[in-house]
Amino acid sequence: MTIKEANVTINVRDMEAAISFYLSIGLTVKNRWDNYYAQLSAPGITIGLHPTSNGNLKGNSGNVSLGFTSDDIEETRSSLEKLSIAVTERSEEGGQFLHFTDPDGTALYFIKSKWG
Repeated sequence: MTIKEANVTINVRDMEAAISFYLSIGLTVKNRWDNYYAQLSAPGITIGLHPTSNGNLKGNSGNVSLGFTSDDIEETRSSLEKLSIAVTERSEEGGQFLHFTDPDGTALYFIKSKWG
């Protein structure tokens, strides 16, 4: 079996709001099929956005966390603040983290890793 490419799909209530949010934090639209499905990408990841029926998110496990690396955590924090995105900061042995959520509550974070 050979995997050609992969993505993580997130169920969303409002496709336009979700796309706008992910564009604002630096992803780009790779493909979009009207309001049925969209793929957004950043280096090393493709995220699929799929609308839920009747705005219901019961299909979400709530156990997904998507991480993005940053070389300048201060600049990233400032950019998120300018977008009015609430951030929780955390530092540990592995690096500095900025935790936040998308409009549907999906856990996201930026990390400036101490390991490269």
